Amino acid sequence: MDRQERSRILKEEAYRLGFNFVGIAKAEFMEPEAQRLEEWLSKGYHGRMAYMENHFEKRVDPTKLVPGAKSVVSLVYNYFPEQQQTPDSPKLARYAYGEDYHFVIKRKLKTLLKILQEKIGAIEGRVFVDSAPVLERDWAYRAGNGWIGKNTLLIHPKQGSFFFLAEMILDIEFDFDHPIKDYCGTCRACIDACPTEAIAENGYVLDGSKCISYLTIELKEEIPTEFKGKMENWVFGCDICQEVCPWNRFSKAHQESDFEPREGLLAMEKKEWEEITEEVFQKLFKKSAVKRTKFKGFKRNLNFLKKN
Repeated sequence: MDRQERSRILKEEAYRLGFNFVGIAKAEFMEPEAQRLEEWLSKGYHGRMAYMENHFEKRVDPTKLVPGAKSVVSLVYNYFPEQQQTPDSPKLARYAYGEDYHFVIKRKLKTLLKILQEKIGAIEGRVFVDSAPVLERDWAYRAGNGWIGKNTLLIHPKQGSFFFLAEMILDIEFDFDHPIKDYCGTCRACIDACPTEAIAENGYVLDGSKCISYLTIELKEEIPTEFKGKMENWVFGCDICQEVCPWNRFSKAHQESDFEPREGLLAMEKKEWEEITEEVFQKLFKKSAVKRTKFKGFKRNLNFLKKN
């Protein structure tokens, strides 16, 4: 079986499992990305995310993660919801409405790998969903699944950016895809809209320590007072730079039942959120990515919004 046929089978099966876009890049050391990551870390843009400094070599070289790796498969999975929360309630990033994407997508990746092993033959590799030292956006760009926009998110010209990224690092060669053009142009909507000024003046660089997603999820201590009045009612994550991006006018509602919001979640009013108990929190966010903050962190965020 040649590389072209292997690629056809891979993409056909991935689309059948619900992935929206699939691209393939050569597994190799990422020299320009390594330089950019080193500079980003040196400026402290990772804030308290000390884990970003770990496993540097693995982040920029897939053969360190999977010995003998030849291909990195980048997959895109839509999560854009049809419905939104009530206007005045504390806001959750849209990706957190349903079941934790780590579990949903990893199940699909394991199924896909098993199918490839059955249809193509002996394949060794690993699958990843935002849970290992893998530069997801850079691999998605290399594989032709979009360009990295000024807000530092991957943008696809047919679907915007409301999607998850996943990877398969495999020890077999496929037909490789190629990067596509950057279509951000002179637009600076995301730069101007960010209330904490986390995006660099010319775009393409994010100071993670100022990002609302970081402040509400990754930061485990008190939110600094310098962000008083700048959170724009976000209690878990933030979608501002996606909401203002013109390319997201092409977003389509997802078709994944596991991403449907818990019953009653979107209808909760401001007062119900502010009075949420740990019991309700655990029930409401069972199997949800929101549990990453734990109840204590979630209440901290709610209290910060209420005070400010």
